[in-house]
Amino acid sequence: MVVCVSANDLDFERCYRAVATRDARFDGQFVTAVRTTGIYCRPSCPAITPKRTNVNFLPTAAAAQQSGYRACRRCLPDAAPGSPLWNTRADLASRAMRLISDGVIERGGVPALADALGYSQRQLTRVLTSELGAGPLALARAHRAHTARLLIQTTRLPMSDIAFAAGFASIRQFNDTVREVFVVSPTTLREESRRRNGDTLPTTNGLLTLRLPYREPFDKAWLEWFLSSHAVPGLELWENDAYTRSLRTPHGYTTIRMSVQPGHVRATLSLQDMRDLAPTVARLRHFLDLDADPVGIDEALDGGMAGSTPLSPGIRVPGSMDGPELLLRTMIGQQISVAAANTHTARLVRTLGESIPGPIPHLFPTPAAIAEHGAEVLTGPTRRIEAIVGAARAIADGDLILHAGRTSAELRRDLLALDGVGPWTADYVTMRLLADPDILLHTDLVVRRGANLLGIDLTDTARWSPWRSYLTMHMWKHALANPAPAPEGAPGARKARTAL
Repeated sequence: MVVCVSANDLDFERCYRAVATRDARFDGQFVTAVRTTGIYCRPSCPAITPKRTNVNFLPTAAAAQQSGYRACRRCLPDAAPGSPLWNTRADLASRAMRLISDGVIERGGVPALADALGYSQRQLTRVLTSELGAGPLALARAHRAHTARLLIQTTRLPMSDIAFAAGFASIRQFNDTVREVFVVSPTTLREESRRRNGDTLPTTNGLLTLRLPYREPFDKAWLEWFLSSHAVPGLELWENDAYTRSLRTPHGYTTIRMSVQPGHVRATLSLQDMRDLAPTVARLRHFLDLDADPVGIDEALDGGMAGSTPLSPGIRVPGSMDGPELLLRTMIGQQISVAAANTHTARLVRTLGESIPGPIPHLFPTPAAIAEHGAEVLTGPTRRIEAIVGAARAIADGDLILHAGRTSAELRRDLLALDGVGPWTADYVTMRLLADPDILLHTDLVVRRGANLLGIDLTDTARWSPWRSYLTMHMWKHALANPAPAPEGAPGARKARTAL
């Protein structure tokens, strides 16, 4: 279903057909720029379909803004789910987009982005302009405009606070950007929202409640099972069909409570620093795989089933909100059950995690804290404890870099270089940290059992590419729905249970 590849390679006919049918599945995958009005829209915009001769299709809102178009205030193209391209592709442009969404430019400018990706600023700008129609500063500016619009229309925050939270350097820059992108002042944008929706904006009281859209279908049961079964006491809470946790953010920490609703995830955020709003939302979307293209993925996988039992529609691959935490928790859980892993992790969190006020009493310990004191807290085989402490030390010393802008091959290589990390752990962490859609955990006992139940040949890897991570989730879910105890002592049996 993905129709846009780069700024220079857009399928006009497929894009126009999506616009003519107002197909919401394509929202976020490209924008429609209408030359006669100077407006850009999402594909499902309810306005009259523009004539073919009057439209141009661009891969990003930043490209449209760079070309002088303003955002449609009726369909709000920036409020659509993000493009699945940034996860399905591993090129420089896609990796840059993931880091821009995490606020790297706001924190360190283009030099920080270029350094994280291992390219010169000049080369990075050239590639992004060619592929996405805009350079890194324009892409970051579009991201700030989206955050500003979101806060203007959904909160009562003063405009000065919104400018600060969205990452603008000054009130003047904030006002100028909003006027240029939306052609009205921030105050007018808020008044328009009040007229449409009524004066129902909630008072913040330190909390922000957001609606994070996703593409249907959505396998809610699978995601809720995953979150609830892995919830670590003191760090996470699953209660009344809602997931709550706290996590470190660039300027402090944030507490999140979220639940899956029809068409969106309802997320309530308690931010210690409002500048962390955009990175927190980006991490939430990544964690819940909200930008996936479920129809395209399901069609590809179902087509390879060749008459077998249909797969569950809309399954997601859970991502990660913190790379070091993901790796260290995965290593703690090696060779033990999920319940035992939660118990061990809870002890580590309780002893070494930073205490914070609120419903979640702790943050996950820093790698430095685990490197220094982990051996005193962790229990189990000495070799495993040493491996966990060694990995924490590598992260703390900067020898191991864990962020979403890395390539799968480089990350997997660095993970395998650690003592105590084998292929399964490296693949599992890579799949979740980078949202890599094409990793098949074929050695996992539960995955293999699910494949046997469905009659799927896991050695025929080309058949399932590039969606092998989603196939892994289907195999896990199917095996769980049809439980059968693994033979005692079977190789990998206890490890496989931990992966779920």
